[in-house]
Parts: sequence; C-alpha cells; structure tokens
Amino acid sequence: MSDELLVKRLGIVPYLEAWELQKQLAEQRRCNEIPDVLLLLEHPPTYTRGRRSKPEELPMGVEWYEAQGIEVHDTDRGGLVTYHGPGQLVAYPIVDLAAYDNDVHAYVRGLEQVIIGALGEVNVPAQTIDGLTGVWTMGDPPPTISPNPARKIASIGLHVSRGITTHGLAINVNNDLQPFEWIVPCGIEGVGMTSVSRESDAEQGFERITGALSRGYMLRFGRRTEAAPAPRS
Repeated sequence: MSDELLVKRLGIVPYLEAWELQKQLAEQRRCNEIPDVLLLLEHPPTYTRGRRSKPEELPMGVEWYEAQGIEVHDTDRGGLVTYHGPGQLVAYPIVDLAAYDNDVHAYVRGLEQVIIGALGEVNVPAQTIDGLTGVWTMGDPPPTISPNPARKIASIGLHVSRGITTHGLAINVNNDLQPFEWIVPCGIEGVGMTSVSRESDAEQGFERITGALSRGYMLRFGRRTEAAPAPRS
C-alpha cells in the first residue's frame, strides 16, 4: 500500500464545488488512479447539516440564515450542524481506509490528535472529551457551570463509502464566531465555540497552522508528500 499523500491548498472554495471535487477524487482514489489526497481550504459562509441533523438545530429557519448571507446545505457526512466561513481551516482527507487498518473510529481519534498537535504549535493547549467527537480547549467538559468551561475549537465529520473517506475536519483559526451563536453547533446545547485567534488574543498566521496540520497528518499516519501533478477536477 502506497504511503504517498497529495496535499492540495485550494484557497476559498464554494461548499458545493468542494463537495463535487471530493466525490470526483473519491472515485479516482477508489480506482487507484491517484494516491490519498488532503485538501486544505476555506469556505464562504455556510451551514452544513449532517445525516442526523434535526430542524431545531437551525432555530431561526433556513430562510433567515440565507438572508444573513449564509448558505445552508444538507450533506452525507456524520455529525450534526456546523458552520464554515473564511478564516476557518477546512481539511478534507480523501483516503482509502485500507491503509489505516479499515478502522474509522481509530482514524477519527487519530485526526483529533493531529489537530491537538497543530494547535500546540501555535500555543493553544487542547484536549478531547470522552463521548464528544472533535477538539476542545482545556477546561471542564459540557454541560458545566464551571468558571473554566472547555470550548470547542475544531469539529470532525466523515463519510465513508466503499472504504474511501470524504468530508473531514474544520479548525476555527481567525473566522467570525457569531454564526455559531445562531445555531446549536454540533447538536450540543450551550456549547461555547472559540478560535485560535480568540484563545491567543491576536489574529494568527493561517499558513502556519495549515502547515502544522499537514505535517502532523503525515507524521501521525506515516504518509509522505506526493509530488505528482494535481488530479483532474
């Protein structure tokens, strides 16, 4: 099994365009036409709902959110509703899980550790919380009335079809956090969302954490950068 990983930095990409690209790449990966791929990008303001999402996660109604300039899309990924916007790092690994022991749960746990490592490089201590997928700042787990509550800084939601993953993870870096306050993020009532810039009291270099994430992914999963031309889109 090849250990090559094609890393592509795409800038800001509309959500549906990125989803279509993921589906194309997944089919190419399934046919062994390309190695594993890691897409690194941002989205315009967008809410996405996972397979288990419920209407109450968007309490204002879809039309209200669209009037604020935020697109709303249903997806086939796991997880519930979340927000994407400029300044948030989104990573979509399109990988064959056969190279990851066909263990999606262990793979997700590995992604969490990659995120924690990347945040550590920008001096933001982070943790996982039992029973909750994603990455949180240090503090007491929700629900809590503690003076030091953990805040969610990164989310994960995957889809696996015939052994190939699509969708992935999102880390709040410099993005606007207000849109999270208009929803029930990840279906967790009362959850506090945060970002690298909020935790650091200063805007952070987006490129720095992007590089930290890609390096951490390669180290954690034993991948090496593929220098081949970009796959067709």
